[in-house]
Amino acid sequence: MSSITEQARAPAMPAMSTPTADDYIERVRALAPLFAAARDYEEDARELDPKLVSGMHAAGLFRMLLPRWLNGGALDALAYTRVVEEIARFDASAAWCVNQGSGCSMAAGYLDRETAREIFRDPDGVLAWGPSPGAKAIAADGGYIVNYSGAFASGSRHATWLGAHCLVLEADGSPRLAANKRPELRAMLFPKSQADVKDVWHVVGLRGTGSDSFVVKDLFVPARHSFLRDDEATRLDPSPHYRYTSTMVYSSGFAHVALGIARAVMDEFVTLATHKTPRDYRNTLRESALVQADFGQAEARWNAARHYLRATIADAWREIDKGGRPTEGQRVAIRLAATHAIHSAKDVVDSLYDAAGANAIMEAGPFERRFRDIHAVTQQLQGRKSHFEAVGKFLLGVPIDLDRAQI
Repeated sequence: MSSITEQARAPAMPAMSTPTADDYIERVRALAPLFAAARDYEEDARELDPKLVSGMHAAGLFRMLLPRWLNGGALDALAYTRVVEEIARFDASAAWCVNQGSGCSMAAGYLDRETAREIFRDPDGVLAWGPSPGAKAIAADGGYIVNYSGAFASGSRHATWLGAHCLVLEADGSPRLAANKRPELRAMLFPKSQADVKDVWHVVGLRGTGSDSFVVKDLFVPARHSFLRDDEATRLDPSPHYRYTSTMVYSSGFAHVALGIARAVMDEFVTLATHKTPRDYRNTLRESALVQADFGQAEARWNAARHYLRATIADAWREIDKGGRPTEGQRVAIRLAATHAIHSAKDVVDSLYDAAGANAIMEAGPFERRFRDIHAVTQQLQGRKSHFEAVGKFLLGVPIDLDRAQI
């Protein structure tokens, strides 16, 4: 009799030259036994279960945004985010790691092919990074000397390469200026074995992401292992999906993580409401007028947020299909819709968590972990309510630096 891992891997074995979102979603659903089996491991170890990671690699889930010449899916944004949402229905931490790793994998479009193959040639190759405040790279012969200390490197436990976004200094210590006359920020990539990874991920939600910190001191990074993130002038791969920037991958993808969590809670609530008769009640939960109204509003809130977000993504992708790049207005619209979707998803989960009563607090139940996960999502950079302020400034004509505002 085959093992769970073998069963989960089986659907991914046939070679597919151009996998679609539906193909990937079928693979995700085939991994359901592994997602279920990984739950306790993730809570205790604070990382994804290695057996699950193996199954996800076999399904190509970490390669959906890599180019075809790297055996990637090169999916468009609407197709890709559908898959991320589906993963989140099963496991929010797994979906978070996929989206973080996919955003990092956009580096392939800015590296020469030999270097990109060096990093992503291994079928299990994953690049991880996080915020890099204070990171510096001093120009040296053939590369840079990097000093970095940062945190929130989601997926770093199963990553093979790490990255740091560094302020570039000339050998004399003066800051190097980019083409826009601002200090140059350059992404530096290096094997994980060259970093000192710190086990610091002791958190309430998204425990399986293993979002540790790491440190590098006086590390030499060859120039070919560095690039300017989302810089169109230095992009080497002409594939159209690189016009949808990594920042937009993060905002729209993590919003779909939130939507996937909320959808799973809604599905589980239907099951609970159908069978549960609350104490001192004669009828099932679903027969309560209050519950009916709450669920109707939750359904409307979820669908409104999702359709709004996907409409803004589709609008930006039409610009890409025409050979252009998303406009500033389209970038702002995606950030607004993504932030709105994250908080709408939280509101949905909160309302149904309340309606579920004591069942919601049981660790073995379907609500408790998702409640913690959605609240962890809102606490991350992608869920900051300050994004509403930044968007409001733009819409009101107040000058704003969109890149610094993470838009």
